[in-house]
Amino acid sequence: MLMWKRWIAGITLVAAAAMPATARDSWVASWASAQMVPQGDQVVPTLDFKNSTLRQLVRVSLGGRELRVRLSNAFGREPLTINGASVGVAVDPASPKLRPGTSRPLRFGGATAITIPAGAEFVSDPVALPVAALTTLAVSIHFRDHPSVVTSHPGSRATSYIGKGDQLASVDFSSAATVDHWYQLTGVDVLATSRGAAIALLGDSITDGFGVKPNTNARWSDTLIRRLQASPRTRHLSVLNLGIGGNRILLDGLGPNAVARFERDVLMRDGVKYLLILEGVNDLGTLTRDAPVSAEEHRAFVRRLLTGYAQIVARARDKGIKVIGATILPYGASAYYHPTAANEADRQAINAWIRAQGNVDAVVDFDAVTRDPARPERMRKELDSGDGLHPSLDGYRLMGEAVPLSLFR
Repeated sequence: MLMWKRWIAGITLVAAAAMPATARDSWVASWASAQMVPQGDQVVPTLDFKNSTLRQLVRVSLGGRELRVRLSNAFGREPLTINGASVGVAVDPASPKLRPGTSRPLRFGGATAITIPAGAEFVSDPVALPVAALTTLAVSIHFRDHPSVVTSHPGSRATSYIGKGDQLASVDFSSAATVDHWYQLTGVDVLATSRGAAIALLGDSITDGFGVKPNTNARWSDTLIRRLQASPRTRHLSVLNLGIGGNRILLDGLGPNAVARFERDVLMRDGVKYLLILEGVNDLGTLTRDAPVSAEEHRAFVRRLLTGYAQIVARARDKGIKVIGATILPYGASAYYHPTAANEADRQAINAWIRAQGNVDAVVDFDAVTRDPARPERMRKELDSGDGLHPSLDGYRLMGEAVPLSLFR
């Protein structure tokens, strides 16, 4: 009988140790990036990870007392072997140096060296490293060999550092090369209170931050993060920028189409309670970029695009996620897409669907706040980056300020 009591007591202790310190705490995605295979000028042909350490900087949007890191081989065609990985706090957003005493090894089921199967993602064991919101983390990966196919987020707007050998625990990182992309790194989760929740932003280059200089955190999503953290009522929320430059709702372009990547990029993230969709301008633009199409093809295109929107909305609602539709910004001055009146009519039809009651749960009218009142098919000049398609830094800031925080209370 005594032996049985000791055995039961031991099991109880193990179970207690495995539980979070507070049963109400939960994992919430605090930073994330959408993955793809680099293409065209996004490929760095001289880059070689063989027997090298890659240190990448990311800024978490929500703090927590523990964290865990997600590494991805989503687009790999063969298993990816990683000799080890670590995480620490960077001294600033533009430096690979760590704050002394913050480096922690990453373990996966207790192991430091791992092999990630093709198409898979690994989540690290919890790491006892308390972090505050807006902290810049340095995630380091030591590779044995260069991946045959790199899983990446090219539009990082952040500098990554590559040095030879094992520099996982190095405070003063010795870098042989730099590149403004993220590789094999897809997320950071934090252990937050029960109120913690994530806002996922599904979008294209306007969400990804085209035109933003590296390490400046000047995307419209960054403005939204700062506003959320400045208010005690919304300080429990994170923002996940899941934009991909050139992305489309229906067809693959630079990265998988939004409908195809929705489950991996949004639904698989921990704690997502809100989804804001800003997609469609690349669908609109590519329809007639090379040649005009008939009026019937325009109508059929709009029907297909709205079906894609409706699929995303329905799948999100099935998971209890509140869907916020963002209207498509005007792009009438774009020399890249050279839109016609028919393209503008398509944009107006899609925005009307987004604004119509019941199609989504709430609306952020980016079209209304950025359009030129005199020429509503174009952005206001002071908000235009100069290409007629992407906002300027002032435009991004205005977009981040135009999102009502009341949507998330």
